[in-house]
Amino acid sequence: MSRHQPPIQAVVFDLDGLLVNTEELYQDVGSELLRRRGRTFGPDLLDAMMGRPQQISLKIMIDWHGLSDTIEMLATETREIFAGLLDTRLETMPGAVPLLDGLAARGLPHAVATSSGPDFAHDVLGRVGIRNRFAFVLTSADVVRGKPDPEIYLTAAGRLGVEPAATLVLEDSEAGCRAAVAAGAVVVAVPGGHSLRHDFSGAALVAESLADPRLDALLDR
Repeated sequence: MSRHQPPIQAVVFDLDGLLVNTEELYQDVGSELLRRRGRTFGPDLLDAMMGRPQQISLKIMIDWHGLSDTIEMLATETREIFAGLLDTRLETMPGAVPLLDGLAARGLPHAVATSSGPDFAHDVLGRVGIRNRFAFVLTSADVVRGKPDPEIYLTAAGRLGVEPAATLVLEDSEAGCRAAVAAGAVVVAVPGGHSLRHDFSGAALVAESLADPRLDALLDR
């Protein structure tokens, strides 16, 4: 093992589209928001919004389509639409629970670092029964600068007590990958659906899912 490649000492997970299928649900919410306004939720707009904090992503949507709505109006409407989807369609992503089991067996501490707000993040993790599997959950309320700024991943590594270079970060979006790479972490991109077209430059691995066996090699290096 190279001295420039320390063993992995901790793991940090993104949330939306990585641990749970909320990215897919967000796309449905965005489509419905814009349908009500006679607009469409195209792939370029989705790229611009994906992985960013809600306040920023909704501002992008407003500017993109020249909407008269405020961020607060769209956020309220988003919560109303989302509530119904969470009750019927929320689930963990393939391989998520077995991977958490594997990390526990290895004794590797793990946490969540998400662009979502704290109420939403804790609610979603609780609904799928994995909230207590993590040392802590960092959200948009814990940082000043959201992804793609590295602040949230630097904060996570610091709280876990490890160097960024010994931290494995799992991300599904380009913005999140850029944040983790800039923090100096070892990054595994796990694209799904729309994010298959994203640029994951700097990632050590682009995995097929959280069940990708190549993840084990990185964790055990």
